[in-house]
Amino acid sequence: MTGIIEIENMEFFAYHGCFEAEQTVGNKFTVYACLHYDCARPAETDCIADALSYQTAYEIIAREMMVPSHLLEHVGKRMLDALYAAFPQLRYARIKISKMNPPLGGKIGCTSVTLEK
Repeated sequence: MTGIIEIENMEFFAYHGCFEAEQTVGNKFTVYACLHYDCARPAETDCIADALSYQTAYEIIAREMMVPSHLLEHVGKRMLDALYAAFPQLRYARIKISKMNPPLGGKIGCTSVTLEK
């Protein structure tokens, strides 16, 4: 049995970017995670110890957001690697990281990178 956990609109302030100003001043980011996992055991047992904990997933994502990187692809890969290491029942994951108001010289809501594994 496949379950899907979605964690939406996580907000962070972090220091990702290639420009020195981005690394010094920082920026606001949002993250979306979609986690497909084998949920047969927790559906049967009703036991949190058998489940994929979305609290732990959030903590992993938050921890990786706090490690400065030049590229959002690097941040996303670290998130995916850490999620797969923490959850053996994980079958597929998608992470979307959005940089709010990127410094591109115009009015832009956000730029995003999506990684899947």
